[in-house]
Amino acid sequence: MIIDRYPDVYIIELNVQKDHVHALLEIPPKYSVSSVVGYIKGITSRNMRMHFEYLRHATALWSDGFYVSTVGYEEKRIRDYIKYQEQQVSGQTLLASA
Repeated sequence: MIIDRYPDVYIIELNVQKDHVHALLEIPPKYSVSSVVGYIKGITSRNMRMHFEYLRHATALWSDGFYVSTVGYEEKRIRDYIKYQEQQVSGQTLLASA
């Protein structure tokens, strides 16, 4: 899906919850973050509408905004946060500081 338009954008970590998504992406500087995120939201919205009849007439599937931050020396910690998001929210696990 994203490979077609952005072949050098990589999904490093992904966690899909029932009401939100956390993703760690590697986006080269030649692309704007907003264009990549907009494309992902658009293509996933279209795919979900094709597969689920009850979504076909929904006004919106994604919220307008998104949060972006750069990753440096904290990459492992952010990967773990995304990977274990469901347990973290329910209080079942705590991330160790790096």
